[in-house]
Amino acid sequence: MKEVRRLLPAENLVYFADSAHCPYGARPVEFIRGRAYAICDFLIGRGVKLIVIASNTTSAAALNAVREKYNVPVIGVEPAVKPAAAATVNGKIGVIATGVTLAGERFDSLLKRFGQGLEVFTQPCPGLVEIVESGRWDNEETEKLVGGYLDKLVARGVDTIILGCTHYPFLRPVIEKLAGSGIKVIDSGEGIARQVARVLESECMKADAASAGSESFFTSGDPELIKPVLRLLWGKPDPEAKKK
Repeated sequence: MKEVRRLLPAENLVYFADSAHCPYGARPVEFIRGRAYAICDFLIGRGVKLIVIASNTTSAAALNAVREKYNVPVIGVEPAVKPAAAATVNGKIGVIATGVTLAGERFDSLLKRFGQGLEVFTQPCPGLVEIVESGRWDNEETEKLVGGYLDKLVARGVDTIILGCTHYPFLRPVIEKLAGSGIKVIDSGEGIARQVARVLESECMKADAASAGSESFFTSGDPELIKPVLRLLWGKPDPEAKKK
C-alpha cells in the first residue's frame, strides 16, 4: 500500500486488515478462499475499481477464484523470483515465506518460469507474521527467531533473499542486519505498485492527478488494538481504523 500511495498519490485507497483471522499461513486453502470472498464483497460494496490481494498466501490460495468471481481487475502478489534471478551473482536464492505460499502452484510456476539454472532454497517462517501484527519487533526475541531462519539460508551460500510475505518488509532492517551486507534482500512491493498503475492506465481508470487521494482503514479485529500498530506500519499519525 505504501508503494501504491507513493506511485499514485491521487488514488483513494481502502485497506482491509483481516486481523481477527490472522495469520493465514497454516490455514486450510478453503478457509483462506472464503475470507478472500468476504473481504472482496466488502470492498466491492465500498465501490472500489481495482483490488490488490496484498498477501502472498491469499494470492496462492485464492487469486484465480477471486478473478473468476468479481468483475473488477484483481492483482495478486507473488514472491519476487524474477527480480531475484536478475540480481543474483552466484545463482543461489533464498525465499522466506509462509508454508501455504511455498507449497502453492503459483510459486511452483514462478520457479519453472524464472528459476531455471538457479538453486532456490525455501524457508517457511512461522511466527514472523504474528510479530509484525503485534507491532513489537525491536527486541532480542525477534532477532533470535529471524536469525534462526536466515542461518539456514546463509549456510546454503545464498547471495539473494526474497521476502515472500507482505508482512516481512517491515522486518527488513532486522533481516538485512542478520543476513549481512553481502546478501541482497528483495520484495515485490514496488513491482506490484507499477502493475496497479499499468492496469489503471490501460482501463482508463486512473484518478485525476490534480486531486489528493484519501486512505480508509478497516479491520475485522478490535480497532483500538489495531490503531497503534497501524500508526507504526503506515508511518502517519493517527490513521483511523474502523470495525467491519
